Parts: sequence; structure tokens; C-alpha cells
Amino acid sequence: MAKMWAGLTSGLTEKIADDFNSSIKVDSRMYKQDILGSMAHASMLGAKNIISKQDADKLIDGLDGILTDIESGKLEIDYSAEDIHMFVEQVLTERLGDVGKKLHTARSRNDQVALDTRMYLKDCTDQIVLKIKDLLEAILFKAEEHKCSIMPGYTHLQRAQPITFGHHLMAYAMMLYRDIQRFLDAKKRINVSPIGCCALAGTTYETDREMEAKLLGFDEIALNSIDGVSDRDFCIEFSSNCATLMMHLSRLSEEILLWTSWEFKFVELSDAFTTGSSIMPQKKNSDMAELVRGKTGRVYGNLMSILTMLKGLPLAYNKDMQEDKEGVFDSFDTVKMCLEVLAPMIKSMKVLEENMLLASQKGFINATDLADYMVKKGMPFRSAYKIVGKIVSDCIKDGKVLETLTLDEYKKYDQIFDNDLFKEISLKTCVEKRISKGGTSPKSVEEQIAFIKEKIQNV
Repeated sequence: MAKMWAGLTSGLTEKIADDFNSSIKVDSRMYKQDILGSMAHASMLGAKNIISKQDADKLIDGLDGILTDIESGKLEIDYSAEDIHMFVEQVLTERLGDVGKKLHTARSRNDQVALDTRMYLKDCTDQIVLKIKDLLEAILFKAEEHKCSIMPGYTHLQRAQPITFGHHLMAYAMMLYRDIQRFLDAKKRINVSPIGCCALAGTTYETDREMEAKLLGFDEIALNSIDGVSDRDFCIEFSSNCATLMMHLSRLSEEILLWTSWEFKFVELSDAFTTGSSIMPQKKNSDMAELVRGKTGRVYGNLMSILTMLKGLPLAYNKDMQEDKEGVFDSFDTVKMCLEVLAPMIKSMKVLEENMLLASQKGFINATDLADYMVKKGMPFRSAYKIVGKIVSDCIKDGKVLETLTLDEYKKYDQIFDNDLFKEISLKTCVEKRISKGGTSPKSVEEQIAFIKEKIQNV
């Protein structure tokens, strides 16, 4: 089949060349954006008398009919077409004849594909933000429920200080809130219209690029036509934001995997989000969390792919840039799916508070509080630190914990100790008295939850 770009050449290419050159299997998902962009372009052409108003109306009606037919299933996308842009134009020309051939006046596929991709990624951004909000709501629900549930806080994967489970979850809430901010900030740079830049140099027609941009919901237009068709920074930024988000989801997934292990047993996932073993009947595997962790690698790879593809390209458009979409679309699909599975998994997760508390009691995680108790009595911190270190060492040898030592045993180390020390080193006191902003006290956790709720309310 001869191509619509036939002219200088016959437009007849080998099938293997067609298959290699074709992008419709990837870019067909942008059919709606392509059609809406073309409708705006036809409106502008008619408004500027570049084509007649009557022809512009016919183009708009024809494009609207194609959109309706695709979405109803009446019109199937022909995957033998070169790309979605050529498919739509071919169908339009078949339906309208010569009028359909007027649609491509004063534009190129170079600015058209840039426009479609920007429109599509704006929609993707909105969807991801909503999905992050869903996950945030699940986390906030659990954090509120367990703002007083004591667990060991870790550094170097060693038990460090007592915290609440709600406080730990809110660390992820803060990460996800930053992810929302990143996506929304990047959307400002996506929301720049390239249509009217044409192939690279603009056009001799007296177009109205601002009108076209406004019709499509863009805030501004690309001010350099070469940059307008060759810029894919917005794809890089979107991919980078997806990679950062996946890093956060992977860290959360890793902790869930630790917490669900027999070695920790801090939480238990619903059967709806676990699998079994084909050979070991006792197994309950947290496969969804493992998959989120594993899929992070492919999103990282997509970011590196587009960076590498673009790094040596001369201006303006090059066919290499056809490779911008598959990785970006895959990142979107992957992120969306991971968010959709994590939200209900977190919300239905059972927290085993007694196991968390028991682990906290065995970890000497109130040792810092014991040292702080001595400092408040007038002892220099380093001296207190040394004494507490000796107490912990002896407890480990004797199979005891700080709470089970008697006052007489404490006084063997120093006479500074008194009966009030037991209240000071109780785990409940340890978390409640951490009143600094952002700390682990239940009151602080409540403030963090309120902060996130307020910030995402109008997003």
C-alpha cells in the first residue's frame, strides 16, 4: 500500500521495513488525543480562513465520528497503518474525500506527535496523582488506627528506638506527598503546546497557535519551533518521577516483606493479596509486594532508555524519537498497577501489635531514654552513655532487659538512679514524651495525618 507521504518516492516499502518503521502498536493508545488535537487544528484553520469554515466544520464532524466509532467498537484500529496519525487521516480522507486531505495543512507529524504525547502524559499525570491519593488514604487510615501501637524503630536494620507503627507509616505518607508535588510540578512543563511548530521551522500560513493551545487546555506555547518538535524533557521528567515513586513503593514493599516474615511477624496480609507454594503447604507468600519491588527495575530501565536515546541526537526531529513513548507508557502502566494493588493491600493488612511490642521490649531500644534520664539528673551525656552501655552488656549476658532490673541492681552502677526511672524507661513513656515536631508521639502522628489530609484535599 502506498503511503500518504508518497511523492518524491513511490511510498512502496518492504513489509519488513513497514513493520520495523511502524509505531501504531504503541501510539494507538493516543487515538483520543490525536483526534482532539486534530479537531482543534481544524477549528484554527477555519477561524484563520486558511481553509473555509465549511470545510473546517466537515473535518471536525468527521473526526468526532471517528472518535465515536473507535470508542464504540464500530471502527477497529488498523495496525497495518504506520502510526495512529496516519490511520486517523486515512480514515478521515476515506470518509470525506478531498476535504479530509486539508486537515494536515500547516502542521507536521513532528509537532503532531509531540502534541499527542504531551496531551496523553497530562492525562497520565492526573491518573497517577489520583492513584497516589488512594494509597495515601489507605496509609492514613492505618496510621490513625495505630498511632499508639509501639514497634521497634530501626537503623542499620538493628533495633534502635521505640516508635509507633503510625509514625513509621507516616514516613511513607510524606514520601508519597512529595511524589504528588513532583508530578504536579512537572505537569506545568508538559502543558506547553508544540502544535504549529510544524516540521521544525514553523509555517508560512498565518496560524493562531495560542488559539489552538487554549482549545486544548495548554497554558502556553513552545516559543522556539525547533525546540517544540525536538524537546522530550517532559518525557524524561515523567519517567524520572515514575522511577522515584517506584523507589518509594519498593522500599515500602521491602518492609512489608520483612514484617510478614516469621522472623518479624509484625503484620499479616489478607489472603486476597498473597499466594501459596506449589510444594510447601505452610507457605503464604507476599508476592504482590515482591512484584512491586521487582517491577521497580523496569521503570528505572525505562528512564535510562530515554536518556540514552536522546543523549546524542542533533536537532531537530529524528526517527530515534519514536522510541520515546514505549518506555514512558510502560512506566505509567506499571506505576498505575502497583498503586492499585498496594492501596487495598495496605488497608486490609492486619497489624500484630503484641509481636511488635514484644520485639520492642527485647531490643533495649529504651537505652537512649535511660541515658537521658541520667542527664536530667545532672550527669554529662557521655558519662551516662558509657554506664548505660555497661548495663545493656550485662543484661545481655544475664538474659535480662532494662525493665526487669531492680532498683538495687541499677544502684550498683550509680547512685543517681531512683524509683522514677521505671516510668521514664517504659516504652509507652518513651514514645509519648517525644514531643518534638515530627516525632513519634501519638499527638505528633495526629498532626502529621492532619497535615497530609489538608494538603491532598484539593489535589
